[in-house]
Amino acid sequence: MKRPLDCAALNAAVENVHRAGMPGLFAEVRDGDQVWRGAAGVADVATGRPVTAGMRHRVGSITKTFTAAAVLQQVESGRIGLDTPIGRYLPKLVPGERGAAITVRMLLNHTSGLAEYLPYAYPSLKAFPVLADTGPQSLDDHRFTRFDPAELIGMGVTAPAVGAPGGTPGVYSNTNYLLLGELLEQVTGATAERCITRNVIERAGLRDTELPAGPYVDGPHSQLYEAWFGMIDPPRDYSVYDMSWVGPAASLISTVADLNRFFGMLLAGEIVGPPSLAQMQLTVPVVSQEGRTIDYGLGLHPVDGPGQGAFWGHGGTVWGGGALAMTRADGKRQMSVAVNMQRWNRIDSSGKPQPHPVDDALAALYRVAMYG
Repeated sequence: MKRPLDCAALNAAVENVHRAGMPGLFAEVRDGDQVWRGAAGVADVATGRPVTAGMRHRVGSITKTFTAAAVLQQVESGRIGLDTPIGRYLPKLVPGERGAAITVRMLLNHTSGLAEYLPYAYPSLKAFPVLADTGPQSLDDHRFTRFDPAELIGMGVTAPAVGAPGGTPGVYSNTNYLLLGELLEQVTGATAERCITRNVIERAGLRDTELPAGPYVDGPHSQLYEAWFGMIDPPRDYSVYDMSWVGPAASLISTVADLNRFFGMLLAGEIVGPPSLAQMQLTVPVVSQEGRTIDYGLGLHPVDGPGQGAFWGHGGTVWGGGALAMTRADGKRQMSVAVNMQRWNRIDSSGKPQPHPVDDALAALYRVAMYG
């Protein structure tokens, strides 16, 4: 009988990503009761300390799925209406006609038309998405900055709209999820972090997952190397960083094992009920931060393999770190991968990121993990 997981192929695929130029990466793949964990490369390029599969890691926008689940739980309890205007809950943050037109659902699926605040909070990123005119200086300037979420939201709300409320394709924007954090606080009386911790992280039994209060990653972890499209050479470590710049949009620390446990429970209807999960899986076209149009639900997005059925999950990046977690709709096959470098692609003369061997090697790893 064929083993459902090809451990040799997974080991080789992880090693190939490291050989292609990724300092270090680690992963967990599950198929029913079978579990493979692997790692390749280093957690610290200066000392050669190796990465291990159990390391804690900044997982970026995978946080959005946790925040969305916490919001859906409040929808189930009747405290939040999915199609209620956000202006009814947070009139000071989204005033007037926009507050009346933008619903909670539009925040969750990025069809609010609210702009991304990041280029306004980080002056050297002001030209984004014109990458050639951006620079990494602000990343250092804000390493220990404690941002106020209301101020960040204000930058996104006052910036020119990127679309009409409810229009498609939507445009991916962290402003939406900072607003959802404020919404959770408004309706529960607890901070978004406490609400998500109590109702999602603890409910799922995730022992190595947290929304950090300070700039450090506790426990065994990797350094996080940011290259900013070749403008930081050699790449610089941003593992120590105050994450208030993204809060409930992208600040989560987790492990690949915890991510697989969470998405497995979510897709089994154990974090939110089946009707809420069905709402999370209703997708619309959304333009990602990389400029690609993807299908996006409420804090979840699908990936379809050839004849393999849909996988659901989320990816995420922070300065220097990234992760991708995908679980097949039936919950049987799962993949979580974490990498310790970001924006490794250099920019060509037209200002576009050039292909890099890491891209192909990661795509090959994802194929083996999900379908191999």
